[in-house]
Amino acid sequence: MIQQKLKDLRKQRKLSQQAIAKILSTDPSSYSRKENGKSKIYDDEWEKLAKALNVSVDDIKESEFSEIVFNDNSSFNDNFGNHKSNYNILNSVLENLEDYISLLKRDIELLKKENEILKSQK
Repeated sequence: MIQQKLKDLRKQRKLSQQAIAKILSTDPSSYSRKENGKSKIYDDEWEKLAKALNVSVDDIKESEFSEIVFNDNSSFNDNFGNHKSNYNILNSVLENLEDYISLLKRDIELLKKENEILKSQK
């Protein structure tokens, strides 16, 4: 699995999730979800990960298609796989939005503190 390979490479390089999160400009919990396959890793993030791990993106992803099973049985036509796929996409979008909301909340708190400091200086 790609996520396991990503985790193994990170550990081999003695890098923490926090260090990788910093490279991706995200927080450690968001990176953890990415590394565990619960959140999408975007193309630009793959490039940053590969550079940090000193490998190519293809080296990380090489086992991606080896686990896919194709169903050529034309009589099996209930579209179950499509619903599952859509659910995974929607779940991924929700998780990314939750990450974004968390970052916005953190920024709001920082701005409030900054505003208080500016008010006290007047």
